[in-house]
Amino acid sequence: MVADGLDVLFCGINPGLMTAATGHHFARPGNRFWPVLHRSGFTPRLMDPSEQRELLSYGLGITNVVARATARADELSAAEYREGGRLLAEKVTRLAPRWLAVVGVTAYRAAFDDRKATVGPQERTFGDTRVWVLPNPSGLNAHWTTETMAEEYGRLRTRARA
Repeated sequence: MVADGLDVLFCGINPGLMTAATGHHFARPGNRFWPVLHRSGFTPRLMDPSEQRELLSYGLGITNVVARATARADELSAAEYREGGRLLAEKVTRLAPRWLAVVGVTAYRAAFDDRKATVGPQERTFGDTRVWVLPNPSGLNAHWTTETMAEEYGRLRTRARA
């Protein structure tokens, strides 16, 4: 779900099995992406994954680091992450969003061989595209609550719309 010149291109790790089955990003019940997107102010209402195409009208898109669907991200190999990072860099350079937002610091570190990356804006750019690492909205990520994630996503929203 991409287009040229987006404000923010969100990048998940890889499709889960529910996403693969439905064709809708972040479709698994318990994934907090859609509530966090709304609470952070990116969308004016809580959207259902089936409404993902509407994001384009807000200048937002969604892609993944790795295209292969798995039950869990830890099923991906280091080589898949590196190749996914290479392909993502090409996609971002071609589409030129203002911001690439990678949801998951572990995925960002693996895809771009940046072991010291933390949540927040990164020094790395792809052409004119800036990079921001966001917390993974999976329900398995107990380190971040919906509210603290919404605050971090909101920091990106503020910068992206400035």
